[in-house]
Amino acid sequence: MGQASSHRYVIALGSNMRVPGIGAPRAVLRGALDQLADSGAEVEAVSRIRASRPVGPSLRSYSNGAAIVSAPLDPPAMLALLQSVESEFGRDRRGARWRARSLDLDIVLWSGGAWFARDLVIPHLLFRERDFVLRPAAEIAPDWRDPVTGLTLRQLAAHAACAR
Repeated sequence: MGQASSHRYVIALGSNMRVPGIGAPRAVLRGALDQLADSGAEVEAVSRIRASRPVGPSLRSYSNGAAIVSAPLDPPAMLALLQSVESEFGRDRRGARWRARSLDLDIVLWSGGAWFARDLVIPHLLFRERDFVLRPAAEIAPDWRDPVTGLTLRQLAAHAACAR
């Protein structure tokens, strides 16, 4: 399942639903980070949590952030861990693609560069277009490089800010 050496990941965090027993979206994100740590991953850094408009038909605003997480897990094993945490927070993957969700955890980048598989692509295919991912990621990992463009997260965020 995992590898002997530790891998580092930039994880995008999102929620736009209250979860019973946990609270509002900001509390959901904090709880998800606690759950990752309880599962053996090390949460090295966490961005500020920001409000953002939803992508797609959902009407509820999101709380978004990013974290640097390290663990002795290769990308498929990290994806499985993230999806397990999402499930524990009530995430239902069935139905409309961009509907409201209790928790969304996405691998944006990892220390090993690019990863291409049927069910997992790193870097995340849309992260360069999403300010709600770029700004939090650049806040905590400004010098991480996108293996596709060669640009740092700081540079990508600056380009996105100029385009707004």
